[in-house]
Amino acid sequence: MPAKKSLVPSMSYRARRRGTAIMSSLCLLLTSAAGAGAQSVGLGPRLSFVRADIHTDHATRVSGGVLRLRTSPKTALEMSFDYRSHLNETLTERIKDYPIQGSLLLHPARTVVSPYLVGGIGWYSQKVDALQDDQVIASTTTRQTGYHAGLGTDIWIGRHATIHVDYRYTFIGFGHDADTAPAAVPIPGLRWLQDRLGLSHKGSMWTTGVTVYF
Repeated sequence: MPAKKSLVPSMSYRARRRGTAIMSSLCLLLTSAAGAGAQSVGLGPRLSFVRADIHTDHATRVSGGVLRLRTSPKTALEMSFDYRSHLNETLTERIKDYPIQGSLLLHPARTVVSPYLVGGIGWYSQKVDALQDDQVIASTTTRQTGYHAGLGTDIWIGRHATIHVDYRYTFIGFGHDADTAPAAVPIPGLRWLQDRLGLSHKGSMWTTGVTVYF
């Protein structure tokens, strides 16, 4: 039985392999750096509102957690792990989404209210279980990869915790290739860059959460 439409659109097999390699490198970097300076590691919950289709205003709520590593006063690495499970309207399928994102955060200045640029790559899995009499009779899993970028803000609560809010464009493409439908990326002041690079995206997401550093 075919899988339902995922939170994000699919990309090529080559892009998936490249994205998996980058994600693995980010995980190794986070692990090694955490061992060298645990006081810079932060953990916490996050909530995301994902709009997978640029042609609709419907947003899907996804919850999960975030791991952040402050590598310098102005840079940080982030890994996020989210999860969503729901039944379809006819109660014949259980759909589970497992979005993972690896990101680089750049802070122009570290203040109590600290804006940042965020960019990276995401690896997204969706599992669809076909149900009959509440029993799983078949399963299908799809995996997709895509780039994301956006803007956000950390608000420090004391010295060891932050609340963050950011907005990310997902599945960003360049040159309007065959896998990326043309769509404007409305970033004020960067229209010239959009036109030059042929920037496009297939969705967007708001994220918010709390990170506690130790």
